[in-house]
Amino acid sequence: MGKILEQLQAVVRGDEKIAPIAKTLGFRLTHIEPGAATIEIDVDERFWNPMGTLHGGILVDIADAAMGLAYAAALNDDETFTTVELKINYLRPFKEGHLKAVAKTVHHGRTIGLVDCEILDDRGKVIARCSSTCLTLRGEQTKGRGF
Repeated sequence: MGKILEQLQAVVRGDEKIAPIAKTLGFRLTHIEPGAATIEIDVDERFWNPMGTLHGGILVDIADAAMGLAYAAALNDDETFTTVELKINYLRPFKEGHLKAVAKTVHHGRTIGLVDCEILDDRGKVIARCSSTCLTLRGEQTKGRGF
């Protein structure tokens, strides 16, 4: 098991803190394994757009976090990564309640990876689908990056 996975498992247990953005938005890492992660958030009016529904940027944030952590959990100790592309499809509006962003790595090559994510409400309805292309970094590229 790599050190990134160990650190993320400590976050799930509550022994470590996740990134500051999680505290700002109030989301939690609730599951992690190599190539898979789940982020959960409780949504209320503080996240609403002018139309009175959840702002799409919040969905992007939780999906990006889940996909990035899923990918990072499978990296070797001498590797890190960056996101090079992210796409989201908004499928239904959401106002308030509990959401889960469930990410799974579809492909993890030597250099490029693809991760998919579904954001689900408490009834299991898909609110949005997202995909991300990740670039694995090694050597000098990892300076100043990582966990």
